[in-house]
Amino acid sequence: MGLQAISANSLPAYKDEHLVFDFAGKAVVLDGARMMLTHKEYELLALLVQHAGEIIPRGALLLRIWGYSSEIRTRTLDVHIRRLRKKLGAYAERYIETIFGIGYRFQPYRAQQFFQATAAEPIALGA
Repeated sequence: MGLQAISANSLPAYKDEHLVFDFAGKAVVLDGARMMLTHKEYELLALLVQHAGEIIPRGALLLRIWGYSSEIRTRTLDVHIRRLRKKLGAYAERYIETIFGIGYRFQPYRAQQFFQATAAEPIALGA
C-alpha cells in the first residue's frame, strides 16, 4: 500500500450525513458545528479520510504524521486517535475503526439499512 502525498487543493471535500471535511479550507464540520482540532489531529484525520476504506498501518501513520521510524515505541498515535474519537462523539466507532495489531481505517458513514417488508403473501411456517 502506498500512501502517496495528495495535494489538499486537488481533493474534493468529503461529505456525508454528519461529517464535512473541506481539504482546501482545512475545515471539519460535524453535525453543523465546526470541529476544533489540533494541527496533528487534523493531519491524522485528513490522512485517514483521504484513504477511506483502506487500512493504514501504525508505522505508516507514525512516519507520515510525526516522522517517527518504526523502531520508535510510542503511544502518541493511540492518544490522538482517542482524542479524535472523543471529538467525533457518537459517530467515533463508525468513522475510525481499529484493526488490531495493524492500524486504523476510516469508514465513510452509511446510514443503517433496515429490511422493509413488502405486502407479499404471508409465509406459512410448518405447513
